[in-house]
Amino acid sequence: MVTSASNITSTHPSVFVLMGIPGLQHLHNWISIPFCSAYTLALLGNCTLLFIIQTDAALHEPMYLFLAMLAVIDPVLSSTTLPKMLAIFWFRDQEINFYACLVQMFFLHSFSIMESAVLLAMAFDRYVAICKPLHYTTVLTRSLITRIGMAAVTRAVTLMTPLPFLLRRFHYCRGPLIAHCYCEHMAVVRLACGDTRFNNIYGIAVAMFIVVLDLLFVILSYIFILRAVLQLASQEARYKAFGTCVSHIGAILAFYTPVVISSVMHRVARQAAPHVHILFANFYLLFPPMINPIIYGVKTKQIRKRVLGLFSRKDV
Repeated sequence: MVTSASNITSTHPSVFVLMGIPGLQHLHNWISIPFCSAYTLALLGNCTLLFIIQTDAALHEPMYLFLAMLAVIDPVLSSTTLPKMLAIFWFRDQEINFYACLVQMFFLHSFSIMESAVLLAMAFDRYVAICKPLHYTTVLTRSLITRIGMAAVTRAVTLMTPLPFLLRRFHYCRGPLIAHCYCEHMAVVRLACGDTRFNNIYGIAVAMFIVVLDLLFVILSYIFILRAVLQLASQEARYKAFGTCVSHIGAILAFYTPVVISSVMHRVARQAAPHVHILFANFYLLFPPMINPIIYGVKTKQIRKRVLGLFSRKDV
């Protein structure tokens, strides 16, 4: 798709052109099948989780309230990119308005940061439940859970608000073609002329701050949890205590593993074809929202029971 010169203003293009997956454009229709399937599963799974948690008063406990936050964030995170991505794959609708691109980028990165914060909060929940069980209800009150949720939103919005304003000031002399499926920060910065060092440093600093700091506290929480579990008298008690953490560990691995692999590949496998990096980036956006409801639905007895009850009622 070619964008005419009339679409270019003196400061920035009126539209960007998203290339999709460079080098694999001829496979876009086929690639759309797993992408659309994963997106559909993510929407259905997370909406089902939210419905079950909302309608069952027995699930209005801290662990499930944090899970409800995750079930809100995940489909929004997928929805920031997937509808436009599928429009590119199916209808070759590659143009995106400049300001719509900035909005997409803002929500994409903001909700990624929120998800990391909620996973950290869930690690804190498991730490208190296992290491301080007698204080669980007095520590994790509704008021504290609300403040944690607000802090997660505030942190994400505060860190991401500067990005659209920083990108607006550039002159985009390298054309409107973005070699990606969506408006990712560094993909847009590469099109800008002038001194982009601050954007580069800010982007790396935020990524390091979120991934390293949040992951460090999650690991510390599980070090304390593991120590507490190993001090339990019976093997059955140890198994039961650690079993309550399995779903959360699965969610952490689903979220952070693609991030770490993608980061390592950008530094180690720089000669890899661009579509390899883009596919990993898309996997990061698709896999956690799709798999989290499955992990919690299978591994959490209370939710599994409600889901089975939901379908059995429909069969009657």
